[in-house]
Amino acid sequence: MTEQQPYEVVRDYPDFQLRRYPDHVVAETQVTASFEGAGNTSFRRLVGYIGGRNTESRKVAMTAPVVQESEGDTAGRFIVGFVMPAGLDLDSAPDPTDPDVRLREVPAQTAAALRFSGRWTRERYDAHARRLLAALEEAGFEVVGPPRFARFDPPWTPWFLRRNEVVVPVADPG
Repeated sequence: MTEQQPYEVVRDYPDFQLRRYPDHVVAETQVTASFEGAGNTSFRRLVGYIGGRNTESRKVAMTAPVVQESEGDTAGRFIVGFVMPAGLDLDSAPDPTDPDVRLREVPAQTAAALRFSGRWTRERYDAHARRLLAALEEAGFEVVGPPRFARFDPPWTPWFLRRNEVVVPVADPG
């Protein structure tokens, strides 16, 4: 079974789950593509990195989720990343040899997550993101970062069995 990014559930709300994520590292790449095509466009680069195209020619385990977010306000530009296995940090992860892949440390954060199944379309993601942002506003949470799309299953998983999430960083409620 594929390792999944760890998190602690802080509280379940009717429309979302509040979580605490520890520090972690992502291998990421920037792509210009449609929302639906960004994962495919970035996959070869990222799987190359974990498959051994790095300074140590070392394989790194595949983990879930694959995360995707828009790059600022630029239409058609996305950052897609593989979450690295727990225990890997910037010092222990091999450096990418592909100049289009970079490693980035993501600090611990509190985030709200809305889980949904189905196809990986812009319309489905946007609808769930709007729903989550409205629920956060209603619950009085301060959004502190952009929403990201998290995909947990490979593309051959039947669409109705796929685990997808919209994840939004929020200020820690204390």
